[in-house]
Amino acid sequence: MPDIEKKDRVYIGDLHFDHTVWTKELDFYSDEINIFENRLEEISQRWTNNDVLAHLERFQNQYIRQKEVIDTLKHDIKIQEQGIANFAKDHPVAIDHVHFHDHDGMRDRMETFRKIYMELKVDFYAFVRKYM
Repeated sequence: MPDIEKKDRVYIGDLHFDHTVWTKELDFYSDEINIFENRLEEISQRWTNNDVLAHLERFQNQYIRQKEVIDTLKHDIKIQEQGIANFAKDHPVAIDHVHFHDHDGMRDRMETFRKIYMELKVDFYAFVRKYM
């Protein structure tokens, strides 16, 4: 992980901070999805209309997919964190002086996830308002 172009440079501490924040953020989203799934269960017990149940099933499938994405992101963050930990162990003096790539696309992946998740959340709240 050698020095990088100035615009793409970050320190190891910055990478670690982002990894910590992102992991906690993904944990929050996962917990929130569990709450939403419980709400879907409540709705499924109140409605027998096939259109409502089909819409409900669509949300269930989307939440399954979002959990898969969360797991993948958390795994990839863990791999990156292990990489910088190994570098720090192998080069203890260089930690505060060497610059690293700014997450090699992870920042963009997190932004994309947030955008898709927030759109799903808005749709879910509209659905709940309509059927609860």
